[in-house]
Amino acid sequence: MKLYSGPLSLFTAKVRIALHEKGLPYEKISVPWSLEHRYEPHHPDVVALNPKAQVPVLVDGDVVVYDSTQIFEYLEEQYPDPPLYPHSVVERVRCRRLEAAADEILFPPIWSLIDAGFYPARAGIRDHERIGAAHAALAKEYALLEKELTGRVWLCERFSVADVATLVMVRAASGLGGAPRSEYSALHEWLERSLARPAIRREMDEMNAFLATLRAAPAGREIPA
Repeated sequence: MKLYSGPLSLFTAKVRIALHEKGLPYEKISVPWSLEHRYEPHHPDVVALNPKAQVPVLVDGDVVVYDSTQIFEYLEEQYPDPPLYPHSVVERVRCRRLEAAADEILFPPIWSLIDAGFYPARAGIRDHERIGAAHAALAKEYALLEKELTGRVWLCERFSVADVATLVMVRAASGLGGAPRSEYSALHEWLERSLARPAIRREMDEMNAFLATLRAAPAGREIPA
């Protein structure tokens, strides 16, 4: 099994956590990335395997799967133990809804923080209006997550892909200055439980180590992933 992976790709991080949670060995193929040039030029294998030329791309024998949600579903069907989806139909629907919300609702303001605050500013000018709007959007979503988590250990009936996807996004936002407010006790307790899981701790440690290397590197240098 091979995984084409971006060093700071949040969607690849989701897949790496799922693979480790399921105890599946795989070869990680890191695509070229730099702060100045991002993912350009795209890795030729990724271009050939994925029409969108994006990571993650999972290759399992003759099977090629891209898009983190589709990879989650493939892994669950092909390697069902331990499960990362709930058993009941109602909870599986909830799980898919919350995983989609992480990707489609939480990620856009995080991307604004990345594009307008993390990457070098275009023409040396930061888009503070865009950054402010991103913080406001995240605050709204954190309030909803607090309600989703109140009275629950995990987002669904068991630890699931909904927790993986949401954790990756909340941690990324927190690292970009958009952490949830301290009074959201259910959300913070869930974060602590999630970070105690070895697969998640491993992923967060690796991403933090990469960021530390990035900060120490001369400008313009491509960082090995």
